[in-house]
Amino acid sequence: MPNYPDHFITSLAQDDFYRNYLEHMRDHIFRSVELLIYVFDVESEEQGNDFSQYADVIEALEQHSPDARIYVLVHKMDLVKEEIRESVFLQKQASIVAQTGGRLRLCFFQTSIWDETLYRAWSHIVYSLVPNTAFLEAQLNVFCNMCGADEVVLFESTTFLVIAHAICTPHSDIHRFEKISNIVKQFKLSCRKVQAHFEGMVVQHPRVTALFENLTRSTAIMLVSSDPKTVHSAVLSANVRRFRTKLRAKGLIE
Repeated sequence: MPNYPDHFITSLAQDDFYRNYLEHMRDHIFRSVELLIYVFDVESEEQGNDFSQYADVIEALEQHSPDARIYVLVHKMDLVKEEIRESVFLQKQASIVAQTGGRLRLCFFQTSIWDETLYRAWSHIVYSLVPNTAFLEAQLNVFCNMCGADEVVLFESTTFLVIAHAICTPHSDIHRFEKISNIVKQFKLSCRKVQAHFEGMVVQHPRVTALFENLTRSTAIMLVSSDPKTVHSAVLSANVRRFRTKLRAKGLIE
């Protein structure tokens, strides 16, 4: 848990790589594709060439993997003035849809490295790759209620992208996952600098405690609790151990 597709292939923007993929490796690259992530530079000065390359890729995908999903990232949106950003994005989206022809499933994201949009887009993509997400989230909801937590979040342990989460107490900050991810990654980096192995962290406040622990080799779990009965980190950690045992008994983890 989770089980991702067997292979990831990254195509660089250089024309030589692009032509090699399409002309000499077409059958290999585009066969049995689960999803395609395509990035458009909103400030590109070669939009005609960009759309031409995209159309070639779509043609190959339709031929070999007609059921593939396409995630389109319209990137560097921070360079567009805020007052026209939405209209520029919608115009770009319409142009891309026209090139696609409506035959494949498309999902669009506005992204920038300077805000939470890129993290949100990648979290959505990772979430779509996880099998049985409804069952997984149902287990998290049961666990959240059982241990009296405000919220339980499951992260991928390398990128700290959100895989699934359960909320028992609503939270107003819609960007909290991105903030938490950055905090944990910075702390993990600090551990690495002093050659310490990162296993988890606890953040305590008089009114709330957040526990972050590795759940499996590929996932980490975070519990947030404001309940005085469960706010102690030892109680939260014990709950995580019980949850891990439960998942192992169901055959969801090794």
